[in-house]
Amino acid sequence: MNTKTLDPSLLDLLRSVDTPTVCNAIEVAQGRRGFDRFTRRTVLAAHPGLAPIVGFARTARIRARTPSGDAAETVRARRMAYYKYMAEAPRPALAVIEDLDFPDCVGAYWGEINTEVHKGLGVSGALTNGVMRDLGDMAADFQVIAGSVGPSHGFVHVVDFDERVNVFGLEVAPGELVHADRHGAVVVPNETIPVLARSIAKLQASERLILDPARRPGFDFAAFEAAWAAFERSRI
Repeated sequence: MNTKTLDPSLLDLLRSVDTPTVCNAIEVAQGRRGFDRFTRRTVLAAHPGLAPIVGFARTARIRARTPSGDAAETVRARRMAYYKYMAEAPRPALAVIEDLDFPDCVGAYWGEINTEVHKGLGVSGALTNGVMRDLGDMAADFQVIAGSVGPSHGFVHVVDFDERVNVFGLEVAPGELVHADRHGAVVVPNETIPVLARSIAKLQASERLILDPARRPGFDFAAFEAAWAAFERSRI
């Protein structure tokens, strides 16, 4: 996204709805089915009860199975440059980290220390296809959506950052708006952002045409048939 800003009211709304709702609302905004910029695998959430994380992607790639082949001073300089990159991110910011060892990831990048550091630097949360650890000791109110849980950090190191990454089949470019929760993640297309609040409201209103009758006593097939007809009319 070019502007790197998000209206506060839209941010509050996006934090109040789950990722499936956002995925459906994007289709409403686009006027067709077939939106496909979403993750493709089951994910794990460090804090399943937390609100969804929303932010402009700050991207990086890591490895952990083997040590870096670069000189120690190069590894350290890259690490410090990475944290500076995260600290200077437009807000809200979301770390999107591709583990290049996937699907055989062994080293946890996300644990007590890195969640506290990223939270302190102003990052809202993290999405990774890699490993997390220190469950119960991670930073409060810092969500990590990961691919697995493990005990070791292995030889985890940053390979590069601020490049396009692929996490669970979802390609994410730096600066793109991402919405994620325990269901997975989606990239919100730039052109849908101005109409997304209206699209969410339209989606929720149409869903109530089915849900409200279904939750009333005496709901039967005739009531369902009438509700479904009203639902279909609302989507025209």
